[in-house]
Formats: sequence, structure tokens, C-alpha cells
Amino acid sequence: MKKRRLAIRSIILLILGAAVVYTLYANFTKDKNQKVVVGAFAPDFSLTDMQGTKHRLSDYRGQGVFLNFWGTWCPPCKKEMPYINNQYHQYKDKGVQVLTVDINESPLAVQQFADRLKLDIPIMIDTDEEVMKTYGVDLLPATILIDKNGKVVSFHTGELTENTIREFMEKIKP
Repeated sequence: MKKRRLAIRSIILLILGAAVVYTLYANFTKDKNQKVVVGAFAPDFSLTDMQGTKHRLSDYRGQGVFLNFWGTWCPPCKKEMPYINNQYHQYKDKGVQVLTVDINESPLAVQQFADRLKLDIPIMIDTDEEVMKTYGVDLLPATILIDKNGKVVSFHTGELTENTIREFMEKIKP
């Protein structure tokens, strides 16, 4: 009988201990990579592109914004960047702004990548990963669609096809 009580108490203590550990873990990690919420206003940011032009998200109110996070080392990113560039040219005069954010790479590596793929979309580098963390991006590529009012319409992680990019552009076109 004593052995049975000891076993039950041990199991209860283990469960309580696990609950405490989970609670502490959840509280310490909950704000680190919290994704933006669809329907909420997109957090404002300001980054400078490779040509020296400063881009502030709030400056694009009234336009749809196709915000793409990527890296030169990322195979799906390499594949989708020419598609994004093509659709940028199709939609830039229709009220859709494309902003691409490289995550913490050297300007030389990013420029060589852009030159090799003949990209002329606005490319910014998030050198301190602040924008990436603000948007809760943890996997690349990641694309956030923002409507003309500055609200998040969609958060997509993974490679995009040209047709999907076109559909996304239509979704945020004012």
C-alpha cells in the first residue's frame, strides 16, 4: 500500500513539475517570434535599400505592399525572386509596392545575387534582424501581404510560384 501511494505521489509531482517547466518556457519565449496577426495593422519599419532610398512602411498607405523576407543562401528564395521581380514590373503602376528584405547578409553578397538574377526590385538588408523579429519571421522565404489601409491580409511561409505571386498582387491591389 505504501509503495502504491509513493508511486501516485511521484507521478503527481512529475506532472506538476512538467507544468511549471512548460509555463516558465512559454512565458520566456512567447514574445520572441510572435507572428503578425492577419487583420491587424502591420508594424511600421524603416529600412534603406541597396540604392540608398529609405523605405518606411507607413509611407505606402493607400497602396498594397508585398513584403518578402529572404536570403541569398535560401534555394526557394533564389527560385521565387525572378518571379517577384517580374510581377513587380506588372503591378508597380497599379498601386502595389514590392519590398524585399534580406536577412543579415553583406551588401556585397546581396548585390552580387541581385546582379546575377538581374533584379531591380527594392532590396533592403535587415542587418540587426529587428524587422524580421517584429514580423515573427522564422523560416525563409516569408511573404506578408499588406492592404492599402496598412492591415495584414496574409502571412505566407515557403516558396511562391509566379501564379501565386500574381494572385497575391491582385489580392492587395487597391
